[in-house]
This record gives sequence, C-alpha cells and structure tokens, in this order.
Amino acid sequence: MEATILHSGFDGLRFTIQADIPDDFREELASAKQHAKETYGDCVLEFGSVSLNVTSKGSRGFTAHTGDHGAVWLFQDPQDPIPNNPGITVDFRAFGLATGGLEGAERHFRDCMEAFGIKYVETQLRVARADFAVDLLAPWFEPDREALVVPPGTKVTEYTGVDETATVSSGARVVGLRAGAVANRQLAIYDKRAEVIQQNKMGWLTIWNAALEAIDKPPLDLTDRTSSQIWRFEMRLGSKQLRNRFEMRSWQDVSDIIGDAFTDALGRIRYCMPTADGNRARWPTHELWRQFEAVVGNDLHQNYAGVLPSDVIQANRAAKMRDLDAQLAGLFVTRAAISEVSADSFGDFLDSHSDVLLRLVEEHTASLEERLAKARGKYRLS
Repeated sequence: MEATILHSGFDGLRFTIQADIPDDFREELASAKQHAKETYGDCVLEFGSVSLNVTSKGSRGFTAHTGDHGAVWLFQDPQDPIPNNPGITVDFRAFGLATGGLEGAERHFRDCMEAFGIKYVETQLRVARADFAVDLLAPWFEPDREALVVPPGTKVTEYTGVDETATVSSGARVVGLRAGAVANRQLAIYDKRAEVIQQNKMGWLTIWNAALEAIDKPPLDLTDRTSSQIWRFEMRLGSKQLRNRFEMRSWQDVSDIIGDAFTDALGRIRYCMPTADGNRARWPTHELWRQFEAVVGNDLHQNYAGVLPSDVIQANRAAKMRDLDAQLAGLFVTRAAISEVSADSFGDFLDSHSDVLLRLVEEHTASLEERLAKARGKYRLS
C-alpha cells in the first residue's frame, strides 16, 4: 500500500563558524546572561528586526535563540575560550526549516550575523549536521528491525517510546528504529504522531493538514490513531559525512552537493520486506522506502511545506494556551474543593475569586509589567 506524503524537507541543520564575537556584542551577552541568572528567565536583546533570547546556560560561553522559526546560537566567550571549540555554533530549528527551507535558514543566518556585528568569510563556515525527513501517513505500517539492511557493524536500535530510551521492545507496540550514529550517518524511523501529541507541537498538524487540503483530503484527527498514524523517515548526516567525506564548508556547498550526500547515504541502508531468502540483499524494497528515496532524490531546495510561519505560530500558541487553561481549571477545582464549594456554586466562586488573584498580583514584589515581559520571553513562540 502506498502512503500519503504529508511533509518533506530539512528537519535539522547545524553550522559552526571559526570566528570570535566582537567585544561590544560580548559585553551585551554577558550582561544579558547575568540578568537571566538573576531573574530565572531569558533576557531579550533587540538588534533591529532581530530578537535574541539570551539564557543563563553555558558555563564558559553564551547560549541564546531567535525563536521557534530561528535557531539556537552558541557563542564561545573570547575571554575564556575552550580549546579546539568553534567560536559560534548555529543550530537551525525544525519549524523554520519546514516553512522556509534552506533559503530561509541562510537568510536568517546572514541577517543575524550582520545584526550582531560579527565579521566572517565563507571559508570560516563548517557544516556539522543536516537532517532530511519525510512524514508518511501510513496507519497500517509498523517498524520491523529485521527489515533494515545496513552495512556490517552498524548498530540498530529498536524503541517503544518517544524518549528513545528503550533498546528492545517486548510486549509493546514498536514506535521506532534507529540505525547508525549521528556523528556519521543515522537513519531514524519513528512515530511522529506520538511525538507531536506528547510534546504538544501542533504546528506540525497545521503543516500536515495543509498537505491534505492540497489534495482534497480531510484533515487529520489525532485522537484516532488508526486514521492518523504518521511515520517519519529521517536521514541524519553528521560531520564525518558532510565535512570529512563531502567537504562541505559553506552555504554554497550545501546548495551544490547536499543531494549527493543524502543519495549516497540512502544507497547504503535499505528498509525491505523480509522473505525466506537467506540473502538479505535480494529482499524486495519496502514501498515506504521507495517513496522516501523518491522524495530525497528530488531537488532538495524545492521541498517546502507550503505553510506560512504565522500559521504554525498560531497553532503552537493555541496549543500552549489550551495547556495553561487546563492547568488553571484543575487548580480552581482543587481550590474550590478545599474551600468546600459545591458544584452549583462553582461559577460564583470563579467570579468572586478573581478579586483575590488580582490583589495577589498587585502585592507581588515584581511589577506586573516585568512579570509579563518575563513570561513573554519564556514562551516566545515566533
């Protein structure tokens, strides 16, 4: 049976830059990091149209991000450098790659580097990792470890949870397989629907439903696994492949030869349909693997989701608000129970208790404006 392709494109991309940050930018980061430690929340720095959330993390450097559609930025402290570590690491986030592709990632990178005042040349860049994923609607499929044909010595892991901690399934539904190592070449086949539900990343549902709408099919109902089971086939290439084998050093190199790297990787691993034939090389290729290969074989630059970033932002924000509302409702029920409020009086209790909450907010040592700003920084979804 052929599956419906709901999304294809880059899911991860990491660059390193052998360059130091300028002194004035370093001072801003140091001050923001100290503020983040004192307030237990991100400190937001504005550079024109670029907003940078600086965290308290990083013992000898600075960790920051530019939102769900941007990237995570790791800056080494030039005053306390770690030997043999790159000055800057940029890890682009999945939603930005899904909605903007490689061109959007490169544009964001160059805008940020200019805004931060970091001088560099293309020869200082290195490609450290690239992931390409295809999401397939295939409720009838379940991964089978025996169906993977991999090079000798390749470690294959089977797991039964989204956290990928179990190594062998026993008496439970298999939700994923991994083969290989991230630093070199790794294939992952896993239950993307379960991950989206568990981690509340409903932006993916927006992307998938847009793909279904484009082919005149109804939207997904994630509560029904039998009709909404989505499997992600993802090939991950690390520095041993990208940097050492294919010698990718710049954005232009990614544009020119990333397809060659992924095609080569797919030629070394196969997902098959096991038969009684003792020679695994003669096993027929599984239909989902053929679809996966066909998508990767296309021009990777054209693999965009066709969804505006604002659509994904709205879905993620709505999901977070639903989570918080559910938490508030549970707290109010508990508070009402402790106060011996009856079910018939619960509505009146909610109305009257708002005054109590407002008074608590006003009596807090930090101003409401400061607390709102801190919360916006923590839950920044754009």
